Amino acid sequence: MKHNDNAHGHSLAEDLSTMLKLGSDRRQTLRWLLAGASALPLASCGGGSSTTAASSTSSTSTGTSTTGTSTTTPGTSTTPTNGACSVIPEETGGPYPGDGTNSNSSGIVNVLTQLGVVRSDIRSSFNGMTGTAAGVPLTIKLQVVNANGSCAALADCAVYLWHCDRDGNYSLYSSGVTQQNYLRGVQAADSNGSLTFQTIFPGCYSGRMPHVHFEVYPSLAKSTSAANRLKTSQFTFPMATLNEVYATTGYSTSVRNLAQISYATDNIFSDGYSLQMATVTGNPTDGYVATLTLAVAS
Repeated sequence: MKHNDNAHGHSLAEDLSTMLKLGSDRRQTLRWLLAGASALPLASCGGGSSTTAASSTSSTSTGTSTTGTSTTTPGTSTTPTNGACSVIPEETGGPYPGDGTNSNSSGIVNVLTQLGVVRSDIRSSFNGMTGTAAGVPLTIKLQVVNANGSCAALADCAVYLWHCDRDGNYSLYSSGVTQQNYLRGVQAADSNGSLTFQTIFPGCYSGRMPHVHFEVYPSLAKSTSAANRLKTSQFTFPMATLNEVYATTGYSTSVRNLAQISYATDNIFSDGYSLQMATVTGNPTDGYVATLTLAVAS
């Protein structure tokens, strides 16, 4: 059952306590009740599986070597053309969503209603907070499609996206960054259901494979309230890319944490991640581009 999310610097008991503060969400409740069915294998939009191939100059990467470039080819990030696609699994927003469904030590945390949250570049804090997250540049390109509408682009929807910094900390919640709100932002999709975020590659904290959280909303106007969510989920990155990124300066803690976890033992991705595996191209010097198609039921 995919609804756990350990957090860096906190015990399981603390995380469970925090998660109990989350607002009731009918879709998540149904997800728990139907968890047995959700473990059944699903065909991806592109007909692929969870197998990934990578090419990289990193000694820890696999696949054909291509100078200065790391690439992966999972089967879920191409635009669906066959009129049939599988809905990306529902996942927990974790203890640190910042969407108004829970609190930190200062009270309810909700960036969705804050001035400046609608933005493409999420590396810096906003709405009066200052500070910029350091790390290897990452561009995230998403396309949202409607699984109930022949996988047609879900035009004008919106996505709220957030993730930890390279030290594994979540802004607004983790010690040392409670006065930051970086690595959080909302984007409206275009007529093709496409949108882009500029960010940094997230670190790996103890107990979780590296991942990015997101919520899909029917429109930008409705993205100010978590009650309007169509989907809450997470996506991850190929191991070859993770090893390459974490070999760079500033990610030394991630090397140790990644060595102690795997997709098979991660409490979110252990029951399958083919629909949640981004395609990644790029290198540590020039940065990376992660691409994924998100099929939701609208």
